[in-house]
Amino acid sequence: MRGDWPVKTLDELCNIARGGSPRPIKEFLTDAPDGVNWIKISDATASSKYIYETKQKIKPEGIRRSRMVHSGDFLLSNSMSFGRPYIMRTSGCIHDGWLVLGNISEELDQDYLYHFLGSPEAYQQFNDRAAGSTVRNLNIDLVRSVQVPVPPIDAQKRIVAILDEAFEGIDKAVANAEKNLANARELFESYLNNIFTQKSKGWGDRKFKDVCNFIRGPFGGSLKKSCFVSEGYAVYEQQHAINDQFDRIRYYIDEHKFQEMKRFELRSGDLIMSCSGTMGRVAIVPDGAKRGIINQALLKLSPEKGLVAEFLKYWMESETFQDQINMHSKGAAIKNVASVKVLKEIDVPCPSVDVQYEMVSKLNEFNSNSRHLENIFRQKLDALAQLKQSILQKAFSGELTADDTETIKDEAVA
Repeated sequence: MRGDWPVKTLDELCNIARGGSPRPIKEFLTDAPDGVNWIKISDATASSKYIYETKQKIKPEGIRRSRMVHSGDFLLSNSMSFGRPYIMRTSGCIHDGWLVLGNISEELDQDYLYHFLGSPEAYQQFNDRAAGSTVRNLNIDLVRSVQVPVPPIDAQKRIVAILDEAFEGIDKAVANAEKNLANARELFESYLNNIFTQKSKGWGDRKFKDVCNFIRGPFGGSLKKSCFVSEGYAVYEQQHAINDQFDRIRYYIDEHKFQEMKRFELRSGDLIMSCSGTMGRVAIVPDGAKRGIINQALLKLSPEKGLVAEFLKYWMESETFQDQINMHSKGAAIKNVASVKVLKEIDVPCPSVDVQYEMVSKLNEFNSNSRHLENIFRQKLDALAQLKQSILQKAFSGELTADDTETIKDEAVA
């Protein structure tokens, strides 16, 4: 039982070090054959235990400004989603967003340590020690003090065997739920794309500029932070187009500034499109949205009579439109809509208003059904994640037995 297990700190069981970044990193990235793996958090996935390969490499001279890690080392993310463990199955350099645990004591089974670092008990210790209120970080000194229960090796191996058997069923259920979630969304996207690639007879095309009024947000210099006040007229940002939510406002301007920038005012029924980074996301301004203006990262589109806003939004979300704006975008790291002039020349499908409303009705129904399925599968994934954490909690409190595995498998497939 847990009460009989000795407890040691991580510092007693392994060496802990932080990564480092050669700067400026762009000057060290390379495609040369002698490049060294550059390990980023994006190389690790939430469902993976190991890191096998990297997307980028750095020049060998960058090693002395970073930290080399090797197969068998443990990595911990030390910011944002901090404390998530991964086991190296390759070698390379890590940046300062990672902590590495190396030279692990023979008192610890590698898989036992992995499961412990992913357990609620370890997370709670990380959470309690995390520095910073907004962005939480783990530093070496805090991680060193994390306490690890260390039963005999044979007991560790028994715990690992039980967990591996229990998690096998859970991982299969997670994979199925993730696949079903992706299929639900892809089904709607396929239906949406078919509508605009297999247009019925009688659908005429018109230039975007002939059916919509375009206003690109103001230059950043005309809307500085010094202009903002605690309340007043809303300043709408990319997040409002990306999340399709208009009730969360961060910035406001006063009456004088609003009148000065009135040409950027949003009205009910207008569309806004994100124009940088997460590009091409579209939302319709709802009735009752707070009166305000767009910022420099948005494009305002006001459909003219004969073009239904919901129909236009669906078309702009389809591959037909998205492929075109991606083709005409610029910027290597962060893409931007190159020119409103380019957008104005794109052909927009313009069936009769009755047909547009008919298409919107069908798409709304299909989209609603798709989102309902997505919610079901997301809830399933949440339940499986909670089940996994409850099993780890029992394992490291000494309460998990081999008899529990069949019950766990039944819960996973329920």
